[in-house]
Amino acid sequence: MSNKLSITDRLTLPTPRFFRKIRSVSVAIGAVGAILVAAPALLPAALVTLGSYLVLAGSIGAAVSSTAVKPGEQAQEAQDRKELMGGSSAESL
Repeated sequence: MSNKLSITDRLTLPTPRFFRKIRSVSVAIGAVGAILVAAPALLPAALVTLGSYLVLAGSIGAAVSSTAVKPGEQAQEAQDRKELMGGSSAESL
């Protein structure tokens, strides 16, 4: 019995409340960055560059926080799903 979770397991299992908040803040940061990048003719170059960094930081924060799971109970849930499907949960997707 392996305790390692695959990426698909991590993405399909519930995310803890703290990381859901982090994901929401990261998406908001990315949206502000996208607004700054979308209007390059109206803004100074420094703000457009800042916008591109905000988009990058927001997307990385959202992606990393989406893969967080509570240790223990979710691992057991993923293992039960694997046994029910007769293989890895990625095969069921």
